[in-house]
Amino acid sequence: MIYIYIIILVAVIALLIWSTYNSLITAKVRVGEAFSQIDVQLKRRADLIPNLVETVKGYAKHEKSLLEEVTKARTSLMSATGVADKAKANNQLAETLKSIFAVSENYPNLKANENFLSLQEELSDTENKIAYARQFYNSTVMDYNTKLKVFPTLVFAQMLHFNDAEFFAATEEEKKVVNVKF
Repeated sequence: MIYIYIIILVAVIALLIWSTYNSLITAKVRVGEAFSQIDVQLKRRADLIPNLVETVKGYAKHEKSLLEEVTKARTSLMSATGVADKAKANNQLAETLKSIFAVSENYPNLKANENFLSLQEELSDTENKIAYARQFYNSTVMDYNTKLKVFPTLVFAQMLHFNDAEFFAATEEEKKVVNVKF
């Protein structure tokens, strides 16, 4: 009779380990998928930028340095790896895009240009999608990291070498208000 209890206890423990492992793997895969959604939106924005730059170039020939900064920030974003690098490059690009839209205030014809307005709308839509993707990613990371910290998952997570995921966050420098000066 004791053997039956031992077999049942071993089966319950095995089932608990199996269930916990699968839930951790599922959560980890969700974190990766959420991060890939950020990448998709960042790529979308980066693909729109050359069109925006070309449209603005036609109107603002003497704003060459600003356009070069936008191009440099886009390149930095495209070559960034890891959550922290992508967050930093993303924030740098967002700041330079704010400047380019501020330049449009000096060029009434540019503000009325259909291509510019279309690109501006696409970028605005993309910025919203990036913000949502970042929020979704950070929520997914929070759920995953919480799973790693609660009992009994904590025990198995440590045993199976699961580590916390990194949040997609801005640095203090990147949170400062941007002053656009001409």
